[in-house]
Amino acid sequence: MRGRRPGPGQRPGPIQRSTINEASREAGQVRRQGGFAMAIERWRPFGALTEREPFRDIQSEVNRLFDSFLGRPTSAATGTGSRVWMPVVDMYETNDDLVLNFEIPGVPEKDISLSITGDLLTVRGERQFRQELKDDHTYHIERAYGKFERSVQLPMSVQAGRVTATFRDGVLEVRLPKAEEVRPKEIKIDVL
Repeated sequence: MRGRRPGPGQRPGPIQRSTINEASREAGQVRRQGGFAMAIERWRPFGALTEREPFRDIQSEVNRLFDSFLGRPTSAATGTGSRVWMPVVDMYETNDDLVLNFEIPGVPEKDISLSITGDLLTVRGERQFRQELKDDHTYHIERAYGKFERSVQLPMSVQAGRVTATFRDGVLEVRLPKAEEVRPKEIKIDVL
C-alpha cells in the first residue's frame, strides 16, 4: 500500500482526516511522505481574486507586479500604509486637440494636480476616506482610497502652454492642442 494515493472517503494515514484540505483530498492530491499525509495545493498568484469574478482585479495585479519590478511607488514605499491606485483614462483626438478623460470620482478638485513634462502627462492626487465607521458594521470595502498617480505618454506633439483642464462629475477632461506640424491640413487638388 505504500506510495498509493487514498481514494475518496479513505483515511490518508496516521493523522486525522480533518487536518487535510477536503478539496485536495477529494481530488486525490494527498500524498504520503515519511509517514505523514501532506495535502498539495496549487499555488495561486492571484489568490485575492474571487471564484465568481476571476478577471476583476487582474489588471491591478499585473500593474502592481510591474510597478514593484520597475521600482515605482507602491503602498509599502509611500510609508502611509495606504493603497496606491490608478484612475482609468480614455484618450482620443479631434482635428485640433488630443483629449484625455480621467475618471476620478470622490476626489475634490483641490486634491488633484496635473503636470506635463515633454511627452508625459501625469495626474496625481489623493482620495480621502471620509466615512465614520464607529457604530457601523462594515462587511466589504472595494473602493480604493489613498494616493493615486497616472502617467500617460502622449502619442504626438502638443502645445503644452495651451493645455486646459476641466473637472465635472468625477471626470477630469484634459485638452491638449496639437502642435501645428501634426494638425491635419487640407490640400487642394488641381484638375489638369
